Amino acid sequence: MPRPGEQWFDDAAGPLVRPYARTGGRTMGAAHDLDMLTVIHAPFGAPVLRRVEPEYAEIVRLCQLPLSVAEVSASLRLPLAVTKILVGDLISDGNLNFRAPVSAETGPGDLNVLRAVLDGIRNL
Repeated sequence: MPRPGEQWFDDAAGPLVRPYARTGGRTMGAAHDLDMLTVIHAPFGAPVLRRVEPEYAEIVRLCQLPLSVAEVSASLRLPLAVTKILVGDLISDGNLNFRAPVSAETGPGDLNVLRAVLDGIRNL
């Protein structure tokens, strides 16, 4: 434990706060099925942020434009599991919206999707 006046930050090690401290000891998030490719964004007219932890405000700020959970995790330099829990909290509070990644049935391997993309390019 640092003495009074010493920093809680070590340049080589990073912040001296364990990931479980950021999530209140939780290892499971809300009931939302979040993947690392899940796209999240802050909707217009979202409720006022009720959480005081700085990570929540930073996530909402980052998500003014749609981002994947992995991109948010990398920007915050937090483990993916921690980011999923924090994002799940914000979704439950109504501060973020999310869209699940495209499933394999309608993904890029679907011939109909590829034809539609090709038709769109030809129309340009």
